[in-house]
Amino acid sequence: MKDSFSKFMRVIGLTFLGVVMLTAAALAEPSGKLVIFHAGSLSVPFKAMETAFEKQYPNVDIQREAGGSTKMARLISEVGKPADIMASADYVVIDKNLIPNFASWNVRFATNQMVLCYTDKSRYADQINSDNWYDILQKKDVVWGHSDPNLDPCGYRSVMVLQLAEKFYKKPGLADALIANRPAKNIRPKSVELISLLQSGHMDYAWEYLSVAVQHGLKFVTLDNHLNLSDYKLTPFYKNARVKVTGKKPGTFIERVGKSITYGITMIDKAQNKEAAEAFLAYMFDPEGGLKVLKEMGQPPFVPVRTTTDGMGKLPTSLKKFVEINE
Repeated sequence: MKDSFSKFMRVIGLTFLGVVMLTAAALAEPSGKLVIFHAGSLSVPFKAMETAFEKQYPNVDIQREAGGSTKMARLISEVGKPADIMASADYVVIDKNLIPNFASWNVRFATNQMVLCYTDKSRYADQINSDNWYDILQKKDVVWGHSDPNLDPCGYRSVMVLQLAEKFYKKPGLADALIANRPAKNIRPKSVELISLLQSGHMDYAWEYLSVAVQHGLKFVTLDNHLNLSDYKLTPFYKNARVKVTGKKPGTFIERVGKSITYGITMIDKAQNKEAAEAFLAYMFDPEGGLKVLKEMGQPPFVPVRTTTDGMGKLPTSLKKFVEINE
């Protein structure tokens, strides 16, 4: 009887231990709302990442808000909107708007390039190419636009392309001549808003990222690497482009200097769900996870993703294995 009782108690003890371990595992798994602010150009890949991540972690509810990167960063830094993660189409936006007061590190995870998008409905669609695009955009019956340089990196990069074209093709006054044929109403808050205008036939051409063009099935004109901002080796040439945009305070301005396109991401210091944020970033930085999604959607990722020496020191321990130091 005594042996039977002892055996019974051992079974009870093992069962209890199993319940405790399962409960601990359940508690350790990320759950709750995860708020991600991101560049509009990341909408399609981040939607795919959201689906994959929530399948892996069904107790997490990702809530994404997309817009011009500068605008999204200012919603955090100036308006005080809560967010767990911020992903920018220009990593510099994070450095200038969020670090050090709202975030501590910045990971560069992908590149891109500028292209001129159009559809079959666009005027001169059967004529435009990589050599004559700037002549087509100067035609009075052509409607073209770009996003707002003050709110969206794609906007100031669009203007940079025009400035670089003037220098590269040695055509003084070209940038001003092009802008003169682009009324202010053709500037939209974020680059993805231009897609519906193209598809509806209300706009002939719009400057976008290559990844956006691929994801939305748009036709596009590719540019020489000296213009498309894709090659970090050409950054000395890209620096010839300079665009003045509004600063943090009314009446102030910042000068954006041309450089290769590099996306950045960070976790907000006061993130309300750091556990889920770290889990999402670990998935995103995985070459077989989020980086694979980006690659499949026309946006070359950095493998591994990159940060500075200072950034590496401040990264959560769980993420360091995915990141290399690259100043």
